[in-house]
Amino acid sequence: MKYKWHLLSGIVFVFLSNYFRIKIPQTIRDALNSIFNLVKSQKTNDNSEDFSLLFGSEVTKYALYVIGFALVMGVFMYLMRQTIIVMSRLIEYDIRKEIYNHYQQIDTAFYKSNKTGDLMSRVAEDVGKVRMYLGPALLYGINLIGLCVLVIYAMLKVNVELTIYTLIPLPFLSLSIYYVSRLINKRSENIQKQLSVLTANSQEVYSGIRVLKSYGVEDRFRSEFDAESEQFKSYSMDLAKVNAFFFPLMILIISLSTLLTIYISGRLVGEGALTPGTIAEFIIYVNYLTWPFTSIGWIASIVQQAEASQMRINAILDTQPTVVNAGTHSPDLTGKIEFRDVTLVYPDTGVKALDNVSFTLEAGQKLAIMGRTASGKSSICELLTRMYDVTSGVILVDGVPIDEIDLGVLRNSLGYVPQDGFLYSDTIHNNITFGVPGETRKQVEAVAEASAVHSDIMSFPDGYDTLVGERGVTLSGGQKQRISIARALIKEPQIVLLDDCLSAVDTKTEKKILGYLSSQLAGKTAIIITHRILHYIQFDKIIVLDQGKIVEQGRHDELVLQQGLYHGLVQNQKYEG
Repeated sequence: MKYKWHLLSGIVFVFLSNYFRIKIPQTIRDALNSIFNLVKSQKTNDNSEDFSLLFGSEVTKYALYVIGFALVMGVFMYLMRQTIIVMSRLIEYDIRKEIYNHYQQIDTAFYKSNKTGDLMSRVAEDVGKVRMYLGPALLYGINLIGLCVLVIYAMLKVNVELTIYTLIPLPFLSLSIYYVSRLINKRSENIQKQLSVLTANSQEVYSGIRVLKSYGVEDRFRSEFDAESEQFKSYSMDLAKVNAFFFPLMILIISLSTLLTIYISGRLVGEGALTPGTIAEFIIYVNYLTWPFTSIGWIASIVQQAEASQMRINAILDTQPTVVNAGTHSPDLTGKIEFRDVTLVYPDTGVKALDNVSFTLEAGQKLAIMGRTASGKSSICELLTRMYDVTSGVILVDGVPIDEIDLGVLRNSLGYVPQDGFLYSDTIHNNITFGVPGETRKQVEAVAEASAVHSDIMSFPDGYDTLVGERGVTLSGGQKQRISIARALIKEPQIVLLDDCLSAVDTKTEKKILGYLSSQLAGKTAIIITHRILHYIQFDKIIVLDQGKIVEQGRHDELVLQQGLYHGLVQNQKYEG
């Protein structure tokens, strides 16, 4: 165990603090007995001055003992919190870091089937519940055990009969805890699940707030959120009702112990079996047990909530990626790409995106992929970046199966611009240098010029230091695409994948970008997915996909002569132009 010394030290400090806690009622017992004896002796001694001096001396002595024991107890209580509570914070940090790292390893398919809000809830709320178990609940649990052992031992040493009567109500408390804890567990699990629904709902609404407002559906989403909130309130009230019944019940049972203590100890004092100080000692002992036994319900609630949260965390950590980095080859890739009978069925939907696709692209060649919507074009990029692995067939890069190449080496050799270029809530400069932090402003400006976005950036008041907002919300669609292209080019990759990344730019800007790209991509392998015929780049090969299959393949002139699907795309573009 990583933090075993924190835990072991904390346990020692708990027992030491309770040891000195027990000393306080024992000292008070001795003080009361001493004063009681002094009062009795005063009846046979008329010297009031000697009595006053002796009385003051005894009170001062025992008061100093109590203060000393309280101070020492306080020091050990501080130390036990500094070990066990600090341990829980360290474990909380480790768990959050483990989940965060695991999120980065899980496949793309996982994120398509899980909502972002729910994933955030597991990192924040669920880990917090587990920390409460590892910190406060564990601390008070150990304190309960340690205090009960020491108190009951001290009580038995004084009088067995009185101890038995005092502890009689406690088994009933244990039975009530066992019954109520099961109710708490079910309600806690419902609360955590509903909280994830609320978090996911909120995250989606805020992320898509512009669409929501443009359609004027705020009231509908507000109603849906209100309904989910009402459900959360209902679950929370169910748990609150259980706790509202539980805590008064425990206090009632503890109060019965106090009444029994006063009654039985009073009778025993009258019989001469106990001293008067023992009554005060036992009442303090019962009060000592009041909070620990009362906290059993609180601890039970935390444990049950932590159990439900840990199950949700384990569900994430037990999810293993299907795309694993088992590659041992770390070559300097030149960029030759070969698809051999590649078929891809998306595991999350079961849709066959590619069906026996085969083609070869030599290093430095340029390939255009065209086809109708959902014909499988983007799937080729997802396979090359290993967001997914092939269902059947093989992909070779420089003659090596792609899954045998170290994943870090592969992705560092790629410059990938997806359809929906994602920008982080940071400066334009940092978004462009995302893959290669530390690049100079001069290098950033060079790739921005090549992406035809430099003049746009310089029109902003802060230029390259402009904050783009969440997901680049302050930029136009075309500006985001061009910044994404600059981010790919600054890596100087050997293989460039451009997935319909010019769809949001006008024809003039497209011409300018392609003019730059034709020189920027010289000597690099490039795959460009597009819906339009791009005349400004000389392609070595054009592939036309339809329903996941290659239906046409060749150069521009060859495909036009075939009078097929490509010819139809050319004619449509001429008509639209």
